[in-house]
Amino acid sequence: MSSKEKALSILAYFGPLFLLAVLLAPESHFAKYHANQGLVLFLAEVVVGIVIAIGRHIPLIGWTFQLLNILIVILFFLGLAHAIQEVEEPLPFIGGIEILK
Repeated sequence: MSSKEKALSILAYFGPLFLLAVLLAPESHFAKYHANQGLVLFLAEVVVGIVIAIGRHIPLIGWTFQLLNILIVILFFLGLAHAIQEVEEPLPFIGGIEILK
């Protein structure tokens, strides 16, 4: 694997930067795999943001929705570690979702 593919795979976990891997390395299975994981994580971040925005107004339990942010951060660092170690390991909970084929 080239250093370009590895760098693009790492960048794929930084929100919309997953597009770089899709556009700059379309032939790389590894970069596309991590671009997909990054896209799914990005969409999960958006959904969690919406849930938190709505849920924080619920008395007594609204604060518990903030715990979802911790899960997102853990998944982010796990995805980064996988890209750095050059492995294709799906992220827990969301790794089985395939959007980019």
